[in-house]
Amino acid sequence: MQIKFIKNIQFTRLVKADGRLREFNFRKQNGPQEGVFTVDVSDDRGNRIIFHMQKEESAWKIVEQQLPEWIWDNEARLNELIEEEMKNI
Repeated sequence: MQIKFIKNIQFTRLVKADGRLREFNFRKQNGPQEGVFTVDVSDDRGNRIIFHMQKEESAWKIVEQQLPEWIWDNEARLNELIEEEMKNI
């Protein structure tokens, strides 16, 4: 019997978005959706916004859904943060 360990990847980064410092939490999915990160962040009222980022070609892109503009404006920065974390694994 062979045991295979799969490392969970979770990290948090602060990003200035819409004039405020916001805490983005990242979690990499293991299993069938291996190329997907779940990202969550709070809006101005404290409501959690949860969205997914998927690897497309050579960059992590937000999976199309209705999100506040300040999240879309930071898509490239979120991609950089994921790539930076993946290099450290």
